[in-house]
Amino acid sequence: MTDALDVRTLETQDGLLAYRELGSGRPVVLLHGGFVDGRMWDDQLPYFAQDHRVIVPDARGHGASANATRAFRHTDDLAALLRHLDTGPAVLVGVSMGAATAVDTALEHPGLVRALVVSGAGTSEPEFHHPWARDVQAAQARALAAGDVEGWVDAFLMFVAGPHRTVDAVDPQVVRRVRDMAGRTLAKHTAAEPDWRVPVADTWARAAKITVPVLAVHGGLDVDDHIGMGERLVRSVAHGRATTIDGTGHYPNMERPDLFNRTVGAALPAFFAHRN
Repeated sequence: MTDALDVRTLETQDGLLAYRELGSGRPVVLLHGGFVDGRMWDDQLPYFAQDHRVIVPDARGHGASANATRAFRHTDDLAALLRHLDTGPAVLVGVSMGAATAVDTALEHPGLVRALVVSGAGTSEPEFHHPWARDVQAAQARALAAGDVEGWVDAFLMFVAGPHRTVDAVDPQVVRRVRDMAGRTLAKHTAAEPDWRVPVADTWARAAKITVPVLAVHGGLDVDDHIGMGERLVRSVAHGRATTIDGTGHYPNMERPDLFNRTVGAALPAFFAHRN
């Protein structure tokens, strides 16, 4: 599933957007987290493609997609891809940044969204209060200021584990995969490169207008901030609920893929049957 021959591209006015596609039927879109790429869904793509058309993009500046050279929003890139593929409304499944993009798309391009599955995020306006999370962010900032790429990645990997265990307690294959993806993304960028992202405004205030079903899938060992943002989202929307995958941190789909797949798969029939 990771072979370059499987990667397709959409040409945009600001470079190519890469994606993979497999299967046929009702559409499911898998959206990766920040600094990783679509390969984080390698355990989900073939599973959901048994009964659905599955699309796995690399967000701009990540994986095989081009870096930005002008202002952009991830939600607009996703909308352009789905319209290019004549796909929608789709179930959007996102982890971390991917969850934020999914929610942004429900707000900005609601006609493209059938339902949302979010993990490790609420909206694209995250709030961090937990001392552990702030310590990790401070470690990342120090490494970035020193030009210490490996130190930044080491700090980033702490989010994989969460505050209740060390990185050594996580499956080494998961750690290796995340390290490889993060390293690949960092290698695409320079320290002096502008941040061209444009935020979507007032996402928390507007979340109550989301009428599609929302399922939050928490990693039971994730930091309270991530879990709390997901809980806040499902309380804000008309049709929201949450579930937890025990023994996992920020990437429950990678640590316990079979359970994640069954959890999301069990929700899909109701999502596609829902009428707003």
